[in-house]
Order: sequence, then C-alpha cells, then structure tokens
Amino acid sequence: MLGVANRRSIAWAIAKRLADEGARLAFTFQGERIESGVRQLAESVSSPLVTACDVRSDEDVARVVAEAAETFDGQLDVLVHSVAFAAAEDLEGRFTDTPRDRFWMALDVSAYSLVAAARAVEPLMEAAGGGSILTMTYLGGERAVPHYNVMGVAKAALDASVRYLAWDLGAKNIRVNAVSAGPVRTLAARSIAGFPTMEAIVEERSPLHRHIEADDVGAAAAFLLSDAARNVTGTTLYVDSGYHAMGM
Repeated sequence: MLGVANRRSIAWAIAKRLADEGARLAFTFQGERIESGVRQLAESVSSPLVTACDVRSDEDVARVVAEAAETFDGQLDVLVHSVAFAAAEDLEGRFTDTPRDRFWMALDVSAYSLVAAARAVEPLMEAAGGGSILTMTYLGGERAVPHYNVMGVAKAALDASVRYLAWDLGAKNIRVNAVSAGPVRTLAARSIAGFPTMEAIVEERSPLHRHIEADDVGAAAAFLLSDAARNVTGTTLYVDSGYHAMGM
C-alpha cells in the first residue's frame, strides 16, 4: 500500500476493505510526521511490513519492493498506488504561474511514481502468475477544474501511464487500472482551494445527487483488484455519483 496517510485517507479505506477480505498488506510512509499513525493503522490489520518510502527515489522504491519480496515469499498479488503531491501555493492561484521546478515535482510524485513502482513489482507479480495494480485519479485530469491546476496535469499523465502500463504488463497477466473518485472529505482535500464548492456542485449536478464516501472508493478498488475483474485493464472506474457523465 503506497499512500496511506491517516484514518480518513482513501488509501486507508482501500486497505481496510482488502484486509477485511483476507489480504495481507504491507504499508509505506513518507516522513516521520505520519509514521506513528501509519504504524498504528497497519498494526490494526496485522500488517507484517511497514517501511519508509520516498517515491522520487528509484533506489528507495527498489528497496521497499525487495523488503516486500522477502516478506511475501517473492510474490505479490496487488499494488495500490495512492500517491500525489503538489505545492499548496500551486493549488490556489493560476496554473499559468506554476514554476518549472514545482511542475516537475508534481508530475514526478503523482505520475512517474506509478511507473517506477510498477517496474519494481513486475517480477514479483510475474512470479505469482499475474497481479493487479491500482492507482487513484480524478476528473481534473480530463477537464479543467478551477484551482486543481498542476495536479490536473499530473493526473492526465497518470491516466495515460495507466493505459501504457496495461499494454506493457498485460502479457504477464498483470492488470493496471484506476479509480476516479469524486470529492471525498480527506485531509488532503483541505489543501484544494474551493473544495466545499466542488463537493456542493457534484451533489447538485450528479445523477445520484449525493456525496462520495471513502468506503465507496474502497469497494470499487477491491473489485478492480480482485479476480472478479480478471478481464478489466487499462480502465478508469468512476466513483463520483455519475458526475463525470454530465455536460453541465
């Protein structure tokens, strides 16, 4: 599990659902600030491995996967990638004003990290006879969402990466998919200016006229990661009360 930050995160909702269905999970964390919380959550589902990971470092990603290989007898069935980052100031003003260094940082952390992680776990999934990789995306990668800015560009790169990875890895029976969730009340969402407005618009204009909960995303993720979705790859599953289908 890449990206569990706290009990309210979407990644934790996915992890909890997988654990409830019998999966043994490893967890990573980024930095000492969240380490204690992640370890507590991991302990609650009897995780055999909790380790630090800087997704911007190929060496660190390789080390984490090596630790997972040792823990899980050289095989891995699933990988959940729920990692994204952009500087807070780049989610407030104009996209036009995004500086070059922070543009590449957002794409590195939010999109390329999936490529790096997929490359690292490929041998373990091949040894298992196949596997399933899942990442988290958002409609802001397809349409301009005010204040989402550079994160939207990063999600567009992530969406394309899902399709190309699905093609590359399909021959080894490794599936790659994404879940596109509507606005969910996570701590990370608080950094997006105008989040309450985004949430209100989805509730007003989506066909189902209701909020999306993290557990809804967890259920969709569990499906895509399971054998029930054995012929689903290169696909984005929307969990947004149908908002993505609307023109206005």
